[in-house]
Amino acid sequence: MKKYIFKSIYFLSLICFSQENNPQFYASSIKAQDLKNLLYVYASDYFEGRGTGQIGQKRAVEFLRHFYKKENIKAAKDTEDYFQYFNATITQQRGTRTRLKLDKNGEISTENVVAIIEGSEKPEEYIILSAHLDAVGLKKGEIHNGADDDGSGTVALLEIAEAFQKAKINGYGPKRSIVFIHFSAEENGLKGSEYYSLNPIYELSKTRVNLNIDMIGRIDPKRKDNNPNYIYLIGSNRLSSDLHEISEKINMKTENLLLDYKYNDPKDPNRFYERSDHYNFAKNNIPVIFYFSGTHEDYHKPTDTAEKILYDLLEKRTRLIFYTAWEIANRDESVSLDK
Repeated sequence: MKKYIFKSIYFLSLICFSQENNPQFYASSIKAQDLKNLLYVYASDYFEGRGTGQIGQKRAVEFLRHFYKKENIKAAKDTEDYFQYFNATITQQRGTRTRLKLDKNGEISTENVVAIIEGSEKPEEYIILSAHLDAVGLKKGEIHNGADDDGSGTVALLEIAEAFQKAKINGYGPKRSIVFIHFSAEENGLKGSEYYSLNPIYELSKTRVNLNIDMIGRIDPKRKDNNPNYIYLIGSNRLSSDLHEISEKINMKTENLLLDYKYNDPKDPNRFYERSDHYNFAKNNIPVIFYFSGTHEDYHKPTDTAEKILYDLLEKRTRLIFYTAWEIANRDESVSLDK
């Protein structure tokens, strides 16, 4: 009897070990309800649309800082308790309730939020996951909550960070360092990512990939098929066919979404490749993937609100990004640039 009990305990321990070393075990912690709970707060009126320099944006960065502290995820080096401060030129919007405090150069102080989970084997190689924390803000007296743009990307980043931290706590942290950056002033011309690229906290020469998330919570009404299980990928093959192949293989093994490259065409008139924060990494020859589900009738309007987000889809898309980041962070070889 004792021998049978010992064998049973041993067998169960092997099952637990295999689960805890499996990315699916951690991806399963990314849940639609958790994303919804976060976004209903982050895209609420309390944050007043998170306009750069406005009081709501300051509340937003405190919200993000509190999340990383709660999860015991470290602040990036050379930040002021997760904040990378910079000055940005911002146009005062009519209808803004609070006058912006501009300096003599017409600039305002704002901040990127930067956290890190350090790699266990190759800590000086960096995978950057990013989303922009700001939205349109208060405009003509109306709050632009920015639930999809880019509340969806922001909460996806938080859930991915939490999943990686759970793996680290269990002894399966990433081999390469993962840096989580919430950029400010994206809506003002990609100012936060531009500042980071000119003043990098972690060397750009050792930054292997940027996975950028901007608007992944809705369905593009211009799509002609009826399959909602898609995601637009932009930039995956522009600098690295290796990254593109990794992305394709991981998707087939995991979420099996339709990877749509419609907007990756260099001739696309929308020029989305140049319109989100990944572009400032691509300009520095760092391979990127921009995850995007398309614009819609509520884009940059007060009607971009949390109840319109499709949370089951947001869960699937977030899990795919987590799986892709897991593979890149843990594979033996770094992602290679095309020659």
